[in-house]
Amino acid sequence: MYRFQMLDALTQNSKISQRSLAELCSLSVGKVNYMLNQLADEKMIVIKKSGKANHYEVTENGKEYLKNELDQLHGTKVIIHNNERKIVKQAVILAAGTKAEFDKPACLLPIKDTTLLERNIGILENNGIEKIIIVTGYKKEAFDKITALKENPAIHFVENPRYLWTGSMASLATASELLTDDFILLEDDILIEESAVTELLNHEERDCLLVTQESGFGDEAFIEIQNNYLYKISKDIHQLNRIDGEMTGITKFSYEVYKEMLQLFETNKNPYVNYEYILLDVSRIINVSFLKIADLVWAEIDSYEHHFKVVDKFYPMLQRKEAEFKERELKQVIATALNMGIDEVTSVEALGGLTNRNFKVTVAGQEYAARIPGKGTEQYINRLDEKVNSEITSLLGINPEVIYFNAETGLKIVRFIPDAETLNPKTGTREDNLIQVAGIFQTLHTSGETFNARFDVFEKITEYETLLEVLNGVLFDGHDAVKQQVLELEEYYKSLNIKPVPCHNDPLAENFVKSGEEKMFLIDWEFSGMNDPLWDVAAYIIEAELSPAEEKLFLLEYFNGDVTTAGLQQLLLNKIFLDFLWTIWALMKEAGGEDFGSYAFTRFTRAQNNLQEYQNHYKGYEILGKI
Repeated sequence: MYRFQMLDALTQNSKISQRSLAELCSLSVGKVNYMLNQLADEKMIVIKKSGKANHYEVTENGKEYLKNELDQLHGTKVIIHNNERKIVKQAVILAAGTKAEFDKPACLLPIKDTTLLERNIGILENNGIEKIIIVTGYKKEAFDKITALKENPAIHFVENPRYLWTGSMASLATASELLTDDFILLEDDILIEESAVTELLNHEERDCLLVTQESGFGDEAFIEIQNNYLYKISKDIHQLNRIDGEMTGITKFSYEVYKEMLQLFETNKNPYVNYEYILLDVSRIINVSFLKIADLVWAEIDSYEHHFKVVDKFYPMLQRKEAEFKERELKQVIATALNMGIDEVTSVEALGGLTNRNFKVTVAGQEYAARIPGKGTEQYINRLDEKVNSEITSLLGINPEVIYFNAETGLKIVRFIPDAETLNPKTGTREDNLIQVAGIFQTLHTSGETFNARFDVFEKITEYETLLEVLNGVLFDGHDAVKQQVLELEEYYKSLNIKPVPCHNDPLAENFVKSGEEKMFLIDWEFSGMNDPLWDVAAYIIEAELSPAEEKLFLLEYFNGDVTTAGLQQLLLNKIFLDFLWTIWALMKEAGGEDFGSYAFTRFTRAQNNLQEYQNHYKGYEILGKI
C-alpha cells in the first residue's frame, strides 16, 4: 500500500522532499528513506542528485506496477449483501412513458385475447409476486377504466407527473415509498416468455439483468461484460469493445442497490437519465450480474409495426413454445413422481377444476388423473391431512386409488376413473344418483375411521376472516349482524354434543364421479376432516340445488326412512353455518384475484333466509317427533 502511495506521489512531484513524502504517506522520514532506496534497487525509480535535493524519476517498471495496481483496485467491488438467493415478492412495471403512435399506454394494447399488462401481471402472480407497483404517466386515466386492476389487492399505482420531461429513473424513483424489499422490474411494452421471468427470479444473484442475443428491434441497449459482471451499457454499438448481449427491459434488483441508485439520482443534473445508466454507475462499485437466454422469444412494442408483428408472429410463436414447455414440464413432474422415464408419459389432457389444475395423463399405457394445486391454496389447506384422508377413503372404496401424493407440493396422482361421468347440479338430482350419493355418505360416516384433521366451522370462520383482512377484502353489509346470530346458535349447537365422524366437507355435485351405472366415487378431499355428518348432507342439498321433494327423497335414503325433527333442525343449523363460512371463503378468493361472480352474495342471502326460517320454526320450541 505504501509502495503504491509513494510511487503515485513521485509521478506527480518528482522533486518532493522526504519529509513531505513522509507526511503524505503517514510514515517516518527514516521509513521513507529506506523504501526509496528499496524502490531504486527494484528499478522502479531512479534517484538523481540536484544540488542538495534529490530528484526521483519513476521508471517504466514503476509505471507498470502502478498500472497493475490501479487495474486491481478498479476491479475491487463493495460487497453490500451476502448475495444468498432471496425470494422476490415485489415488482415494478414502468408504464409512464409516451408512445407517439398510440393513444394509450403500450401495455394496454390488445394481444389476441389479452393485453401485455394482463399477461405480465399473470406471469408475476404465477411466480409468487405479492405486490405489483405500476408507475403511470401518459394516459394514466386508461388504467382507471380496468375494473380488474382496481379490484386486485396486489396492484398499487403511483404516478410520475413529470413523465414528459424525465427519463425512466424518475419513474422508478416514484415507487420508492412502496418498495420495501428486493424486486423485479418490467418495462411495460415487453412481451416475453414466462419461463424467462421464472429463471431470473430464481437466479442466485440478487442484482441481475435479463439479456439475450441481438434482436434487431431497434433502440436496443447493448451490454459488455467483464469478469462475469456488468461493465458497460450503451445504445451506441461503437462504444463497446464487444457485444455480450441485449437488455430485454427486465431486471432483478436488490433493495440495497436500489437505495444506492436513489442516492445517486438525488444529485443527478439530467432529468432524462434512464434507470439502466444509474445502475451502470452503481455497478462501478457493486457487482451487477446477468442472465443470458439465447433462444428467448420476446418482443417490445414501440410502434404500430411492432404491434402488428407481435400479434401476427411473436405471440403465436410464444404460445406454441409455452404450451410445449408446460406439457413437457408436466410430463417430467409426472415421470419423476412415478419414477419413470419422461418418454413413458405419452399424453397429457387438461380436465376441469375450479381452483386446481387437473389433467388426465397416460403413463406406460395406464391412465391416471393428476392434480396440481391452485395458487395460494397452501394458505388454507393442509396437504398432509388431505393425503392421509385420501388414502383412508381409497381403502373404503369411495375414492379412486391414490398412486402418488406429495404432501409438500400437493401433487396428487390417482387411478383414472373408467367410463367417468361427473355429476352436475342437474344430474345430481336424479333419483338413482341421489341413492348412490346417500350410500357414499353412509359408508363414510359410519366407517368408524378417524381422519387426520378436525373441521370446526367456527374456527374456520375466524381463520377465513383473518385471511380476508390480510388480503384487504371487503365483507358484505350486514355481515356483523348475521355473524352475531350465528354465534348465538353456536352455544346451543355445541350443547347437542354431536359425535364427529369422517366427512368430506365440500361435496359439490361435481365431486361425485360415476364409473358406469353401478359405481360412484367421491373425489377431492382437500377440506376433509372429522365433523358433523349432516354438514355433508346439508352441503350436497345446497350445492345440487335439490327441490323440497328431492331433498325429502335424499334424506329418506340417507336416514333409511327415519328422519326426525331433531335431525331436520340439526340439518338447518348446518345449512346456515356452511353458507356463512363459504361466503367468507369466496370473498377471500376474490380478494386474491379470482372471480366468483354472484357466488358469495347468493350464499350470504341464503344464510340470512335460513336464519329467519330457523327463528320461525325452532326458536323456543322443544325438538321432538318424526316426519
